[in-house]
Amino acid sequence: MSYFAVFREAGPSWEPDRAITEQPDVNEHAAFINRLADEGFVLIAGPLGEGESGYLRVLLIVDASSAAEIAERLAGDPWVTTGRIRLLSIEPWSVLVGDERLAGLGTAQL
Repeated sequence: MSYFAVFREAGPSWEPDRAITEQPDVNEHAAFINRLADEGFVLIAGPLGEGESGYLRVLLIVDASSAAEIAERLAGDPWVTTGRIRLLSIEPWSVLVGDERLAGLGTAQL
């Protein structure tokens, strides 16, 4: 497996006047991401910046075999299917410092 940095942003259905925790289907989205984390696929994830002007950007660090696998698995996110969030980019990530700490977050824990 390899590490990837995945960037996502608010989609057309994002409600900019509502906080991330107040968006529709937030519990279903959180359960989906937590399930991927429990599987060792998503290692860490969270919003970037302070969501200025209601705009959301998110970074996920993922342990996967390919960008195609990532796109396929994230497509099942309830926020993707409702247009609340969309994929910006998937980039291979070479860890130079801290690889041993990230490895402890992956499937080795399962």
